[in-house]
Amino acid sequence: MLELGMREIIIILIVALIIIGPKKLPDLAKALGRAMGEFRRAADDLKENLDINGVKEAKDKLMRDINQTQFAKDSSTEEKEEPPQAEVTEKEKKD
Repeated sequence: MLELGMREIIIILIVALIIIGPKKLPDLAKALGRAMGEFRRAADDLKENLDINGVKEAKDKLMRDINQTQFAKDSSTEEKEEPPQAEVTEKEKKD
């Protein structure tokens, strides 16, 4: 994000003090802090919801893949199975 050094922060505070004034600056700082806290909570909630939905979607996709693989396996084994053949005895082999 933004990397502010000590000099930049001091300059911003001095400019804010000159523009806003010493009486209103604490109220503005408090309001700004609350707004940032609410924004951070909203962003965390959104991130959590996206993570939960992403996990659910991945789980659903995995289950579909497993079911398709199992179905393909079952289908292929049914097609490959040959009917049982009768055993040929040695007497029949001689004939």
